[in-house]
Amino acid sequence: MKRKNLNIGFISLFCFYFVATVSAYNYLVVSPSAASSHYHVGFSLVKGLANSGHNVTLISAFKQKKPVDNIKDVTALGIHKTMEEHISSIVKNMKKPMWLQSFDIYSMGLKMTEALLNDTSVLELMKSNKTFDAVISEVFLNEAQLGLAEHFKAPLIVLSAVGAMPAHADLVGTSFTPSYIPHALLHFTDHMDLWERLVNFLFVTFTYSIHKFFALPQHEALYQKYFPDNKMDFYEMRRNTALVLVNEHASLNHPRPFSPNMIPVGGMHINRQPPQPLPENIRLFIEGAEHGVIYCSLGSNVKSKTLPLEKRRAFLETFGKLKQRVLWKFEESDLPGRPDNVLISDWFPQNDILAHDKVIAFISHGGRLSILESIYHGKPFVGIPFFGDQFMIMAQAEQNGIGIALNYGDLTADILLAATKKILQDPKFTRNVRDMSDRFRDQPQTPLERAVWWVEHVTRHKGAKYLKSAGQELNFFQYHSLDVLLILFIGLFFIIYLPIKTFVWILNRLNQFFFKTKVQHGKKIKQN
Repeated sequence: MKRKNLNIGFISLFCFYFVATVSAYNYLVVSPSAASSHYHVGFSLVKGLANSGHNVTLISAFKQKKPVDNIKDVTALGIHKTMEEHISSIVKNMKKPMWLQSFDIYSMGLKMTEALLNDTSVLELMKSNKTFDAVISEVFLNEAQLGLAEHFKAPLIVLSAVGAMPAHADLVGTSFTPSYIPHALLHFTDHMDLWERLVNFLFVTFTYSIHKFFALPQHEALYQKYFPDNKMDFYEMRRNTALVLVNEHASLNHPRPFSPNMIPVGGMHINRQPPQPLPENIRLFIEGAEHGVIYCSLGSNVKSKTLPLEKRRAFLETFGKLKQRVLWKFEESDLPGRPDNVLISDWFPQNDILAHDKVIAFISHGGRLSILESIYHGKPFVGIPFFGDQFMIMAQAEQNGIGIALNYGDLTADILLAATKKILQDPKFTRNVRDMSDRFRDQPQTPLERAVWWVEHVTRHKGAKYLKSAGQELNFFQYHSLDVLLILFIGLFFIIYLPIKTFVWILNRLNQFFFKTKVQHGKKIKQN
């Protein structure tokens, strides 16, 4: 009997091993941005896939500090150089009109794309005999890189770290209706007045035109240069996108329709596990705060140390007038004039800090990842947007009553102090953000679990073509029925204009006939 049970045990173990082996997939993940926030979103999915037993090859500008099982790095360091100039001039570029900033952003994307495709390690990977079950690539101004999926003959899955932009919607036929969906670069909400809808419509049309007629043709040239053996042309390859994962969720963002293969996974990067123990100096600083703690960080791209002196003084003066303690992400070890209630560091474990009960507010740049973490942990915030979708995110925050947006150009100590005190003293901000946190957490599965499940689903079903909308096959004019409207206008021309024209012509002819008859009759009378 014991031997029989032992045999059954071996058989069960073998079956388990066999099932686990055949269900493990090989993924290529491409994280093309040198912005650490974008990398963190992609890497959270990479870890989720690795923890599910899959093997992941990761192309990125970063190298893992601690190697993780099932994850192999392919590091493209050249991406950093192409982004340094843009990142270093973020504050200066704020003075440019938004339409000029758009050209700068697209130009940076082209340089970033070629830097990755021309990297030695990436070229070696492309020449290898490796095979992948799917290629997952973030789309951030880098459409030519999507050719890696066709190169490795694998389904294409797209990830967006910045939410659903028009470029992402275009990949899977999802509508982007400017009457109620604001462009991410504008500080509008989904409730726009007539003027805002006009501005939004014009800006969406403008950016679409730049993307369609300026950026995509140049990406097509890069695609042809680096993927000469691909059978699909550039535009067919884009339309072959199997799945898009977007870093947003209806509980946080504006509700909008998505096609079946566009899946919201907002907050995927947030660690749902209990917070990690804080470093001792930070823990003591927080727990010794009688009136609570405010956390301040301007993100990874804008360095607090590079702020102009008058703006830095505005922060110092504000913090010095608060009774709360302040953790300030400041990238130098020495800060002249630092008040006693301020602790600075070039790095803080942000998620674990925001999870602490004594941390009561956040002063942020309005970045998507930071705001998602702040909402998840129920902390109201003051946001100072600098670029990208930060303006729209802060407009949403004010609409929902969970934060206050400040204009960087107008920032003074008095303005920053008043806004900080307002979110601390008015309980509606904390109440609203906690309500939003409850909605955000009330999901049948975590965003990361949902992302992993959909990636596996598309892989199992070889691209899941059944999810694809027919809208993916239509061009811009067909998708928006502009060709139909043209036919209708032509039809109206024949139905309305021509009969009227004919009627007028008949009247004129009759008028001429009667006039001629009258003249002839008059001549006869004179002759008589």
